[in-house]
Amino acid sequence: MGFSLTSSPSHLCSDHQSLCNSLSPSHNLQFTSSLSSWRPRNFNSPLKLISTQKSQPRTSSLSSLQVSVQDPQDLPKETSFSKTAESQRNPNGQAKHHIWVNPKSPRASQLRQLSYDSRYASLVKFAVALNSCDSTEEDVFNVLNSLGENPSEQDAVIVLNNMENPETALIALKYFQEKSKPKKKVILYNVTLKVFRKSRNLDGAELLFDEMLKKGVLPDNITFSTIISCARMCSLPNKAVEWFEKMPSFGLNPDDVTYSAMIDAYGKAGNVDLALSLYDRARTEKWRIDLVTFSTLIKIYGVSGNFDGALNVYEEMKALGVKPNLVIYNTLLDAMGRAKRPWQAKIVYKELIKNGFSPNFGTYAALLRAYGRARYGQDALSVYREMKKKGLELNVVLYNTILAMCADIGFTDEAIEIFEDLKKSETCEPDSWSFSSLITIYSCSGKVSEAEEMLNQMLEAGFEPNIYVLTSLIQCYGKANRTDDVVRTFDRLVNLGITPDARFCGCLLNVMTQTSNEELGKLIGCIDRANPQLASVVKLLVEGETVDGAFKQEATELFSCIGREVRKPYCNCLIDLCVNLDLLEKACELLEIGLSLEVYTAIQTKSPTQWSLHLKSLSLGAALTALHVWMNDLSIAIENGEELPPCLGINTGHGKHKYSENGLATVFESHLNELNAPFHEAPEKAGWFLATKVAALSWLESRKIPEPVA
Repeated sequence: MGFSLTSSPSHLCSDHQSLCNSLSPSHNLQFTSSLSSWRPRNFNSPLKLISTQKSQPRTSSLSSLQVSVQDPQDLPKETSFSKTAESQRNPNGQAKHHIWVNPKSPRASQLRQLSYDSRYASLVKFAVALNSCDSTEEDVFNVLNSLGENPSEQDAVIVLNNMENPETALIALKYFQEKSKPKKKVILYNVTLKVFRKSRNLDGAELLFDEMLKKGVLPDNITFSTIISCARMCSLPNKAVEWFEKMPSFGLNPDDVTYSAMIDAYGKAGNVDLALSLYDRARTEKWRIDLVTFSTLIKIYGVSGNFDGALNVYEEMKALGVKPNLVIYNTLLDAMGRAKRPWQAKIVYKELIKNGFSPNFGTYAALLRAYGRARYGQDALSVYREMKKKGLELNVVLYNTILAMCADIGFTDEAIEIFEDLKKSETCEPDSWSFSSLITIYSCSGKVSEAEEMLNQMLEAGFEPNIYVLTSLIQCYGKANRTDDVVRTFDRLVNLGITPDARFCGCLLNVMTQTSNEELGKLIGCIDRANPQLASVVKLLVEGETVDGAFKQEATELFSCIGREVRKPYCNCLIDLCVNLDLLEKACELLEIGLSLEVYTAIQTKSPTQWSLHLKSLSLGAALTALHVWMNDLSIAIENGEELPPCLGINTGHGKHKYSENGLATVFESHLNELNAPFHEAPEKAGWFLATKVAALSWLESRKIPEPVA
């Protein structure tokens, strides 16, 4: 598989053969002949060009010259029209013979001035003059009158092709149409359309197209490809699609270059399926694809979530020998950020540096988003500090990205430093999300006064607290056992017209697990106003059920209708509440519900060599309840005659809470000691507590009746 790259559409049309040959630049005047045909002359007379044919009157060779109407980006600025002896033939087809002329001689200089190199240079000067003159017929015609009475069509093409001012180009087009009488009128329109493309003036190009049709000039493929590429340059992909889909109505079939350009246009216009379909065809038919289109394809795959597809396009591009530019690298970095693949973002970044590119703002922004989303704290901070060192100012979105990351992973000091940098920034100011991240950080750290001060700053800046801010404040007040402030914050949320969401109710549940029994009624009132179904389950726990089985039924109905993202937090909190209220039976019922509805999975595992209890995703109360159930299950297994494996293990995980030095392992180790359990932390396996079969059997035997969870 392979296809070549082009930076912009470029066409060669057989219908335009008289004007479509490429111009090859040359700055050396060449006169070729075999040395054997050279004879000494009288050196007192000027050296002359000798031909075996009868001397012919010298006429302008413009009519025999052929010029290109390619994309002006591909057309050389200076092009030599020097003819070789092989290409210069007399009417009988016999080659004219010339002798070599010393390029340093005065005569060579005179002959060079008569070549078309000089003519081309003068025509370019006409184009420069037209770009800067007033856009009036008088001024434009005055400039062009110097070309002579009847300028050639080639002259017209070269002048228009080198122009950049669309207003004067229109007047020049009118002049050349009157004076040169072109055989193919569409050619002059096409090179004028390219002037509009240079200036990114799609409206003017469309008006010129309408003029063509009114004058009976039919467009060709070059006409449409020029307008389509103009629409792409103007970032108007829908317009590019509109013009592309007009081509069949004029009897035109797009070529592979135009099709390749439409991959980009359809992708940016939102028609992803058609863009990818064209790309599949491009790979089969080996179309030429430009870097802009490759970038769009990577972006399409990245936005749609097909991150492997984005990497495949990148690898295919490299396999074809197409060198990525900085835009490609930045687009791929952004895709890897969306994929939460920071390790691949690192690989791409290293390749970028290795290939000699200097990271720009887009590069650093993509890296910050990639590391921030994946919670690669140190890497994100490293990028942030490098940006500050280079004097690159972040926008508020990037500041918020890194502040949110700091809030999620507990980088309190770093977040405060970054927030102060944001306040000092000359290009942006903190918004509601910036304040929200700082309030979250202070709330999770239990710093009530700092959280309240940040809230005051937020109000002074003109921002009302949103549900995320109020949720964080409730969590903060709950940690400080300020139940009345929790209720006051809830009332504030209602007064602001904000509807409590599932996460907010989960926060209220979490606060209940930290509240004394005497004040639980205040929080139940808040939950009842926010989620009556949840409040009903909580009341059955706190106040006791009057009908047997009512609690289990209502809890099952609750977990069947709430979102999956809050099932585990709700279940953890409710079990914690049961443990606090010494309701071991209800805690076990909740654990059973959680297992049946797959809120919890793979808590107990068995292998021939080890039976294990996995507690990593459980709260402390849920973990203690799971331990109690496991101990019972082990006792039942022994009673049923099952053979225990050589080893039993409990996996609590080795991490710590992001806002605390303690993790589940630390607290659980203390509880195991209280139970006199034979489980000891494994030195080579962090977060694991292991016991031998013999020790476990002896311990279980000593516990005739399982003790309630403390």
